[in-house]
Amino acid sequence: MTTQNTKTPLIDAQHVGVTFKVDGGTVEAVRDVSFQVFRGETTALVGESGSGKSVTARAIMRLLSKRATVSAQTKILFDGEDMAGLSETAMRRLRGNRISMIFQEPMSSLNPVYTIGAQIAEVLRLHSKLSKSEARARVLELLAEVQIPDPEARINQYPHQLSGGQRQRVMIAMALANRPDVLIADEPTTALDVTVQAQVLHLIDSLKDKYGMGVILITHDLTVVRQFADHVHVMQHGEVKESGPTAALFDAPTHAYTQRLLASEPSGRANPITDATDTVLDGQGVRVEFTLRKGGAFRGSYVKLTAVDGLNIQLARGETLGLVGESGSGKTTFGQALMRLIHMDGGQVSFMGQQIETHSRAQMKPLRSRMQIVFQDPFASLNPRMSVRQIIEEGLIVNGIGANSAERLQRVRQALRDAGLPDTITNRFPHEFSGGQRQRLAIARAIALEPEFILLDEPTSALDLSVQAQIIELLRKLQREKGLSYLFISHDLKVVRALCHRVMVMQHGRIVEQGPVSQVLVDPQTDYTRRLVKAAFEIAA
Repeated sequence: MTTQNTKTPLIDAQHVGVTFKVDGGTVEAVRDVSFQVFRGETTALVGESGSGKSVTARAIMRLLSKRATVSAQTKILFDGEDMAGLSETAMRRLRGNRISMIFQEPMSSLNPVYTIGAQIAEVLRLHSKLSKSEARARVLELLAEVQIPDPEARINQYPHQLSGGQRQRVMIAMALANRPDVLIADEPTTALDVTVQAQVLHLIDSLKDKYGMGVILITHDLTVVRQFADHVHVMQHGEVKESGPTAALFDAPTHAYTQRLLASEPSGRANPITDATDTVLDGQGVRVEFTLRKGGAFRGSYVKLTAVDGLNIQLARGETLGLVGESGSGKTTFGQALMRLIHMDGGQVSFMGQQIETHSRAQMKPLRSRMQIVFQDPFASLNPRMSVRQIIEEGLIVNGIGANSAERLQRVRQALRDAGLPDTITNRFPHEFSGGQRQRLAIARAIALEPEFILLDEPTSALDLSVQAQIIELLRKLQREKGLSYLFISHDLKVVRALCHRVMVMQHGRIVEQGPVSQVLVDPQTDYTRRLVKAAFEIAA
C-alpha cells in the first residue's frame, strides 16, 4: 500500500456535482466532490446509503439517468482529457475497454438467457477484432484468472447455475476482459460470505498490481477499506466530509461523522442470561433432505441432498444462539425446519416443552404468535400495498389478539415505540422508509404478538454500519425487557460476536464446532472456523 503521490492521475475528478429532478423540485445528490485515482492504487469512496458514492461513480462513466443534471463546474479528466467533451460514441469506446465497472448485484447485471461465456465474449468482440475461437480462448483464460473452477465446463453455463461468489467473479472477468486502466468496484462484496468476500477482494487487489490499474472502491465496510485502500474519501449527504491516506484517516479521524462511522463497527457483548434453566426450543436429530434432478430432459436422474444432517440444538430463555456458516451450509433450512415452516425428514422438535414435529398446520397455528421470524430483506417481506398499521395489525387479527380495533391500534403503536419508531407513522407505506426503518418495522411486526422466540435470518446483512449498530442495540434492549430468545442466523461474525451468547458453526449440513462466542471466535478449533474468523476480522485469504 502506498501513500498519495505526485504522479499524473488516471482520473482527476474536480468539483463533481449532480442534481436530480423529483416531484416538487430537485435533489442535490452530489455536491462539489473532488478526488484523484492513480495507477496501481485504490481510492475508496466510503459512506452510508444515500451519501452519493454510486452517483459519483456513474457520473464518471456518464451512466446517469435522464433526470440527472451534472453541474457546469464539474470537470472529469481521464488521462488528461476532459470526458465532458467526448461524444457518446467515444464514451462507448471507453466503457468496458479502458474504464470498467463491477456492480453490486451480479444477478441483475448478467443476462439470464445467455451463457457466461457468450456474455464475456461480447465485451471482447465489441472492443477488439477477435475471431470466435480467439474470443473463446481469451474467455477461458479470464475465467481461470478470476479462479472460476473448471472453466471448460463453466463457460457454457448460465448465471443461475453459479453461486453468488462465482457470479461476482464472472462480473470481474467481464470488467477485466480488455485490461482497463481504471476499475470501478461498486460494493462488489456486500452480499457475499466472508470467505468469498476475502477471495474477491484479494483477487481485485492482485489484478490491480498485475496490470497497474487504478481502482475506485465504493463500500460501507470499513474493514475492507482499511486493508485495501490507499486513499479514502468519506462521503455524507453528497459531500466529502474528510479525505486522506487510509492509515492516517483511520488513526486520527478529524470529522465527527468519520468518528461516528468508525465507532459504528459492531461492538459490545450479549446481555447476561438471567434464566438459563428454562428451555424454549429443543431440537434432536433434525434432518432435512431435498430431491434434486440432474441431467437432461430425457436422461435425467434424481439425487438426494442432505441439507440438514441430524442436528441437535437447545435454546434457553433470554439466550441468543448464533448459527453461522457460508451460503449453502444449511443455516436457513435448519432454522425453518425448527419453526416447522418446511418438512422434516427426521428428528424431534419441542417448543416450550411441547413436541411439535408431527403438528399439522392447524395445530401449529396457536403457537405461531409465540414464535416469530424476521427476514433478511424487509422490503421483500413487507407487503408494499399495506400501510404500517395493516402490516402489524394483520398478525393480531389472525391470532385473535385484542378485543377491538382501538385496542389493536394501541398494540400496534406500542410495538412501533418498542422498535424505536414514532407511533405516528401508522398510515405510511414501506417504500416511504429507509432500509433500517423497514427492518425496524419487521421487528415491530414480530414483537407485537409478544413472542417468546424470534428467528432472525440475516437481519442486518444489507444495512449500513451505523444502522446495523442501532438494530443490534434494539435487539439487546428487547431481549432485556421481554426475556426473548433469539436464533440468529448470520455470516457476519462481527455482529454474532456483539449479539450472541453461544455460536454453532455449520458446514455442508453439519455442525463442525460450537460453544460460547468468547471461546469459538477467539480460539477456533477447526480449520473451517479458523478460516471464517480470519476472513471476518482480518479479510485474510
